[in-house]
Amino acid sequence: TSSSSTPSGSIKIGYVSPITGATSGFGEPDPYVIGLARKAFQSGLSIGGTNYSVEIVTRDSQSTPSVSSQVANDLISSQKVDLMLTTSTPETVNGVSAACEAAGVPCVSTVVPWQAWYLGLGGKIGQSTTFKYIFHYCFGVEQFFNAYTHLWPQVPTNKKVGVMYPNDADGNAIRQALAPALQAAGYTIVDPGPYEDGTNDYSAQIARFIREDCQIFNTFPIPPDFATFWNQAKQQGYTKHVKIGQIAKTGLFPSQVTALGAIGNGLASGVYWAPTWPYKSTLTGVTCKELGDGYETSSGKQWNQQLGASLSLFDVAAAVLKASDDPKNKAKVADTMKTLSVDTIVGHLDWTKPPSFAGAPIPNVQTTPIIGGQWKQGVSKWPIDFVICENSSDPNVPVASTLQPYTAG
Repeated sequence: TSSSSTPSGSIKIGYVSPITGATSGFGEPDPYVIGLARKAFQSGLSIGGTNYSVEIVTRDSQSTPSVSSQVANDLISSQKVDLMLTTSTPETVNGVSAACEAAGVPCVSTVVPWQAWYLGLGGKIGQSTTFKYIFHYCFGVEQFFNAYTHLWPQVPTNKKVGVMYPNDADGNAIRQALAPALQAAGYTIVDPGPYEDGTNDYSAQIARFIREDCQIFNTFPIPPDFATFWNQAKQQGYTKHVKIGQIAKTGLFPSQVTALGAIGNGLASGVYWAPTWPYKSTLTGVTCKELGDGYETSSGKQWNQQLGASLSLFDVAAAVLKASDDPKNKAKVADTMKTLSVDTIVGHLDWTKPPSFAGAPIPNVQTTPIIGGQWKQGVSKWPIDFVICENSSDPNVPVASTLQPYTAG
């Protein structure tokens, strides 16, 4: 598996993300980011005395696991990629990672809570799971826990949390790991049980949250499901009870929150990158502020947190290809990932220091921050913008405000 039929002197990088489908919000800034990466790679990469041209081949996962696997296999067998990059939800990332592990192609992924990636691909906590070719960096349940337990005390509540965790890779990982941790921290979890993605009637769950006066609401849904739920919650009177509406997986992007209209104002969420972060891309040299401003100027759209995550993949790719000294040798590139230490636009990553979870190290994984905050109207030139309210996962990130009670319902 270590040789390929592309000529030496050229490197092919595959890149898979959701451009269409339920999670297409994640793919929105990708054309801009890919443009920056292509420009940075224009004069090639000089590695071990050879100059390699670099080609980036992109594919749309269509937000579905079957298509993700299909396009990954096409990039591996037809395009003969030397390195794979993939991002944004288990529905895209896990199928690509599995295909790469099976085919012996090094793969770097992000923006899937690491538990949903690691456990979803058969990793076992406390057992020496050996993924040879696949590597991941992302926040995990522990970063959500930190953000929530630093954010929620900023608003007085009865500490009763109504949760909607779907029956999917994200929902099941969150139910298993986050709910017990929040309970141990003094919150009462009211969980009506897993629901299927695409559900269109949430009356039973809403009635229960009203009956139990759940003043905090927390969910990890696909975006269309949250819009359905929150509109029904408003119609049926639940949003009047809500003092903190804490969303994840949806509400990451301004377009999703703007689409909710008035009831989007004041929702609490998290960011895994923002233009106020103090980092820069080692591949392109752009700072976080320059990345956000550049995207807004070129697209006419508001900054989107996926900008930083997607660009960071190319920071990692350039660093590992250079450090390998032999970018066409897939086994060597994979081995090099195990010891890679690199500065990226989302911060410093060092795979020699795996996170520990439940007392066990998690190989092939790096954790990155989730920073808590709130969507607010009237804070910038945009209709609604994200304001950072806590920085427990990365004290280098500046805090701008405190959490205000949700009043839009």
